[in-house]
Amino acid sequence: MTIELTRRTLLHLAGASSLSAAAVAAAQAEGVADGGPTFANRTPMRIGMVTLRVRNLDLVTDYYRDAIGLTVMQRTATGARLGAGGVALLDLTLRAGAASEARNAAGLYHTAFLMPTRKDLARWLVHAATNKVPLSGFADHLVSESVYLDDPEGNGIEIYADRAPESWKWDGGTVAMATDPLDIDGLLALTNPRISNYAGAPDGLRIGHMHLRVGDLEQADRFYGGAIGFDPTRKRTGAAFLSSGRYHHHLGINVWQSAGAGRRNDAATGLAWFSLEVASEEILQAQEQRLRQAGAPAAAITNGIETADPWGTKVRLIKV
Repeated sequence: MTIELTRRTLLHLAGASSLSAAAVAAAQAEGVADGGPTFANRTPMRIGMVTLRVRNLDLVTDYYRDAIGLTVMQRTATGARLGAGGVALLDLTLRAGAASEARNAAGLYHTAFLMPTRKDLARWLVHAATNKVPLSGFADHLVSESVYLDDPEGNGIEIYADRAPESWKWDGGTVAMATDPLDIDGLLALTNPRISNYAGAPDGLRIGHMHLRVGDLEQADRFYGGAIGFDPTRKRTGAAFLSSGRYHHHLGINVWQSAGAGRRNDAATGLAWFSLEVASEEILQAQEQRLRQAGAPAAAITNGIETADPWGTKVRLIKV
């Protein structure tokens, strides 16, 4: 398989006629219409793991194992836990017969799996092409290079690799991002496009960021910024991005489909909870105090607290 053939194959999987068309699709997925563990997971606060409610446990488990390369660490009749390098990243919980969460409801927009290196992303791309994994878009975001897809139950996924943090362009507290065509040829030059040698997710794979649908941006910013403690890094119409420790974003929030959404249906499929790992007891204590001052839930759990955003998405704050 030549590099050109692989590029055409990837464009076909993404349902795009050109790299520019794929970038437009990625813009719709990411929401940036203008222009060992990595840095994202060494900040004072970072994404830990995600739990999804699914109707077909076997189908979704096999997808994350086969398409993404996660290792099945535990599997029962009612749930599965998957990860990379011995680190749990994804819990799947069976909800047979559950209604699908509506696209205009608050909830998950996508879970973003961060590859340790650009070469790892290239190897995964060849794997995706070889196995005809359907894609929904790919793009260069200046700070990172990204590929978008959906699991069998419509949960959004991003697979990406960061550029070196020293190359990111900051203007005060705002980082420059864009949605440009992805340099597929440059990526594939890092590996052999004729052979899929992606045996599984690299040990350093982690969840780099979460992107959520919310009902109101200002309300979400008060919760995730004011109470949880993320710093804003970028805003655009209908969306905002926040992070810890000058990462480009650990969290994206948007109202493109979900403006005015009410409380989520806990019986439906989709995101159940995600965890944020915090680096010190002081951070955790400050978070708990701010949550209580904001009138948000703050229930004690092992090594941390569990809260929920204004739409019912649960967030576990874990001291690591």
